[in-house]
Amino acid sequence: MNRIIPDPIARQPWGMLIPLFLLVGFGAAVLYSAAGGSMQPYASSHLVRFGVFLVMASIIASLPRELVRFLTYPAYIVVLILLIAVEIIGQVGGGSQRWLDLGFMVLQPSELMKPVIVIALALYFSSLPVGLIASWRSLLVPGAMIAIPVGLVLLQPDLGTSLAIAFGGGVVMLLAGLPLRWFVGAGALAAAAAPVVFFFGLQEYQQRRVLTMFDPEADPLGAGYHITQSKIAIGSGGIFGKGFNNGSQSHLQYLPEPHTDFVFATMAEEWGLVGGIFVIAVFAIILRWGWKVALQSRDRFSNLLASGMVATIFFYIAVNLLMVMGFAPVVGIPLPFMSHGGSSMLTNMICIGALMMVNRWNRNAPRGGIASSAG
Repeated sequence: MNRIIPDPIARQPWGMLIPLFLLVGFGAAVLYSAAGGSMQPYASSHLVRFGVFLVMASIIASLPRELVRFLTYPAYIVVLILLIAVEIIGQVGGGSQRWLDLGFMVLQPSELMKPVIVIALALYFSSLPVGLIASWRSLLVPGAMIAIPVGLVLLQPDLGTSLAIAFGGGVVMLLAGLPLRWFVGAGALAAAAAPVVFFFGLQEYQQRRVLTMFDPEADPLGAGYHITQSKIAIGSGGIFGKGFNNGSQSHLQYLPEPHTDFVFATMAEEWGLVGGIFVIAVFAIILRWGWKVALQSRDRFSNLLASGMVATIFFYIAVNLLMVMGFAPVVGIPLPFMSHGGSSMLTNMICIGALMMVNRWNRNAPRGGIASSAG
């Protein structure tokens, strides 16, 4: 077989790439339907973006370990500067100030921080002696590295993205070996502070989103409209759905944001439970492959990097699916590889590229256990 297929092609992780291609293609079909049976404006740009970012992921996958380690902290600082720039000259849209107009594209720097915080913390903990894992150095410095961008993103305000940054960073800290009691204590403290944060830390619209999660029918034409229409779309799809391009909720514009945040509801109405199981199964294949890459890593840096990237993709998937089914507040988290949107596609393809990179490192690494340092 190797004589027939060129070695560079045969070495690619097709067990992940083929399901990913199927998912992106299925997403394009859903976006085609969301546009009323047209490739414009969603499906065509979705495919073009994926193609461009796939090339980017391939470039990331080819990077040597030493170069990645060298560029990690500068990349973190650059993204922090971009987040500060958002507060000064950022574009305002939908009541939030999240974007920078670079001329050739509109960039959301907070999206870049999701994978960057993972790499930065992976590098920090890989350089930290194991004996200091339970010391203040393993908590204070990484905590500040997470808190600063989270605070800047909350100022935009963007609760969903700030939670994603904190989640990715928290997973890296947990897997780095920090004492579990610290996380239990932090969880208890967060639960105790939740009422204060709710009443004094959240914007009024964010408070409504949280309350709507518990009782969307209390205001079905106001704050609960998104969730109510999403549930109607998903439930009306039944087992096999209404058929491709036959979704009434999206075509009649009852379902808000059918091409972005609620693309899963758009899909479920037309493809039913079968379509939902297919999407979740493909996500499971991709995540399982990523976790396998993390487990096979030969050094601490690679292991934490891969684990954090898997956690970042998982956060997108879990929050979006919980959101469209009414089990989480509407926080503006798109569904990876299916929702229309350049920033989320960029972030998730950076994660895929990083996982492919670690997979290549694993393949080229000498046999042995996971080292305590970057090696």
